[in-house]
Amino acid sequence: MTERERPGSLTTRLLVAQIGVWLAMAATMVVVAAIAGPPLFEAHMREAGHSSPEVLLHSEEAFNTAGLLALGIGLAIAATGAILVSVLITRRLRRSLDDLGEAASRISEGDYDLRVDGSDSRELATLADSFNTMAERLAGVEATRRRLLTDLAHEIRTPLASMEICVESLEDGVIEPGPEAWQILSSQIERISRLADDVGQVSAAEEGRLDLALRALDPNELSAAAILAARDGYERKGVDLHLEPIDADVVRVAADPERIGQVLGNLLSNALRHTPSGGRVDVRVLADQDLVSVQVSDSGEGIGAEHLPRVFERFYRADTARARDQGGTGIGLTISRAIARAHDGDLTAASRGLGEGATFALRLPRLENEASSKPHQTP
Repeated sequence: MTERERPGSLTTRLLVAQIGVWLAMAATMVVVAAIAGPPLFEAHMREAGHSSPEVLLHSEEAFNTAGLLALGIGLAIAATGAILVSVLITRRLRRSLDDLGEAASRISEGDYDLRVDGSDSRELATLADSFNTMAERLAGVEATRRRLLTDLAHEIRTPLASMEICVESLEDGVIEPGPEAWQILSSQIERISRLADDVGQVSAAEEGRLDLALRALDPNELSAAAILAARDGYERKGVDLHLEPIDADVVRVAADPERIGQVLGNLLSNALRHTPSGGRVDVRVLADQDLVSVQVSDSGEGIGAEHLPRVFERFYRADTARARDQGGTGIGLTISRAIARAHDGDLTAASRGLGEGATFALRLPRLENEASSKPHQTP
């Protein structure tokens, strides 16, 4: 919008409108007094017995003069008071709006730490609170974006460094071209590809772009299928894996079997990674009137209180070195929670501390009408 197209000031318009209202009221009072006053005065004088034309004329002139003088003085005082009050109110309104406008301009330039002071007006105070809330959320989004870019760059740099070392070794003749070199390069390429896929899945889930083919499913069967897929890894490491199904005739959830299978697979893989040989992982299926919960509990390392609130953040690792050595992207739990929330459920974590194991609980809404089963796309 150019300077010529910019609208006028709101406070100026309010002041002009208030002056216009006063002028209309003053004109109305003068016209009514001029039209109705003299006849009423003359009628009262005649009722009082003063019928002489000279007396009536003189009295009417005195009445008109006194009435107009009193009316003029009263309107002048009223106008002065109205204009002063209007100016004070519009100035305060303009100052508050200018503060909000300046703050919005600075935030648009990246100053997300700026906050505006509250106002003594309830409406403006509500607007200021909403503005500050928006600024806080924008600051959080910006911090997350910066951390994401930093972490993503670090995650990509690690496999690229390995590939660079391998290529330099091939060029210098330290290692010969062969299965070992190709294995190193292939594994790092696979790691970068898996990282890209994981980031894409998180973005799709958090932005509501996951296509979910919901069906009425038995949570016992979902858990049993996930355990069957993970059984070999548990047996190789020597970790016991047990399922405690729900003891109920009919319990169903509306879920996408592939997506929920991915969540349970991530939880079982995470439990296996942090449970030593000889440990135990239990999968329990529980239900109440509204929710079905699948809990994955391990007897492994546990999670420290300082790490527990952040286990679902992108790329966050309580044990950075170990997770990278095992090839994790640090994003599996983030994907899992996003998928759970896309099902109108949630994924939570609990631990009593280091060495006390951890429990991850996948909660899904219990299906009331089992006959309902249709494709669904998250809003």
